[in-house]
Amino acid sequence: MTNNTVPYLTQEYEYQKTLFESQPAIVQRFLEGQAQVIANALISKTSQVRFTLPDRVVTQIGQDGVISEAQRQNVVGGFLQRDVREVLTHRLSELERSADHAIAVSAGLLRYAAAAHMVHNLLPAGRTVMYRSDDDEQIPTIPMEDDTPASAITQASDAIVEDGNNGNRGDLQTPFVPAARKFFLPQWVAFDDQGKLLVGSVKEAEAHVQSMQNYVMILHRAMSLAPYMSGSEEYQRKRYGILGQLINQGRALATFKTEEIIREIKARAEKQTLNRGLGITLSYFDDQDLEMKASKFEIIPAGRIMFVPAFVARASQGEQAKVAQDTRLSSSTRKHLLAQLKALETAFLS
Repeated sequence: MTNNTVPYLTQEYEYQKTLFESQPAIVQRFLEGQAQVIANALISKTSQVRFTLPDRVVTQIGQDGVISEAQRQNVVGGFLQRDVREVLTHRLSELERSADHAIAVSAGLLRYAAAAHMVHNLLPAGRTVMYRSDDDEQIPTIPMEDDTPASAITQASDAIVEDGNNGNRGDLQTPFVPAARKFFLPQWVAFDDQGKLLVGSVKEAEAHVQSMQNYVMILHRAMSLAPYMSGSEEYQRKRYGILGQLINQGRALATFKTEEIIREIKARAEKQTLNRGLGITLSYFDDQDLEMKASKFEIIPAGRIMFVPAFVARASQGEQAKVAQDTRLSSSTRKHLLAQLKALETAFLS
C-alpha cells in the first residue's frame, strides 16, 4: 500500500461514515439490520443470502432518493452455491454501478455498514497495548510492561468481562493473571512470557489460537469488503492488538509442543520402544499465513535399528540447514522454526 493510497482510503472511510450518519435514524437502523445479514454471510459458509435496500436514502445533504419495492429485494446464491461470498460482493458492486443514484448510494451504505458491523460489533474491544519487535521482525509481538499504577481494574484478583459466544460480548467474568493482562485480549492468552501453560490443556491453548485466527479472519473479511476500513482507527487498533498476540501465542504453543516431543522421545527411549523407527512432526507458527504448520522429518528409518540420541541431534542439524535456505518462509518464521530445531538438537546432544 503506497503512501498516497493511505490518505485516500482514510478520506473514503470518513466520507462513507459521514454519509451513513447523515441518514435518518430509521434508515440507519434498517441498514444496520441488513448489514448483519450480509456480514453473517461473509464470515460463515452459506449458499444463499437475501438482503433488502431501504425504501429511501439521503444521496446528498438535503437530497432524498426513493427506491421502488421491486428494486429493493436482492437474492444471491442458491442451493448449488458452495460459498456465497464472491457472488455477494459482486452483487453489491453491480448495485453500486447502478444508473439509479439512490440504489448506488444504498449499496455503498450497505457495504460500509456491514464492514463497520464486523469491525466494531462482532469483535471484542480488547485492551490498549504496546508491543515491541523481536530483533528485525516486521510485526511487533512482545508486550511491553504497563507502567500504569495498579487500580481496581488491573488488580490480579479482579475479573475482566469475557465473551460468552464466539468472541462476541457476553457476561461471563473471568480473572486473568498479570501475564495475560499484558495482551490485547487476556481471555485468549494460554502462555506467559516464560512459555508456562496458563490454561488446563494444550487443546484449550489450541482453541485460543483458533479464536484469535477467527478474529483476524473477520478483520480480513471486513477489509476485503471495504478496503477503506483501513482508514478506521478502530480497525487499526484491533489489527495491531490481535496480530501481536496471535503470533506471540502461536509461537509459544509451537515451543510448548516441541518440549512435549522432547519429553516423549526421552521417555520412550528409556522404555526402549524407539528401535523400530522414528519420525518427528515439529510444529511452528507461520507469521505470514498466521497459522500453525508442521515440519516433518525422519530420525530413524523403519526397521530394527537401535535408538541413539545422537540420531535426533544429527537429523535436527540437517533440517536446520534446509530451513536456513528456505526462502518461502519469512525471516522471522525461519528464525522461529530454527529455534525449535535447535532446541531439539540441544536436548539430544551427547
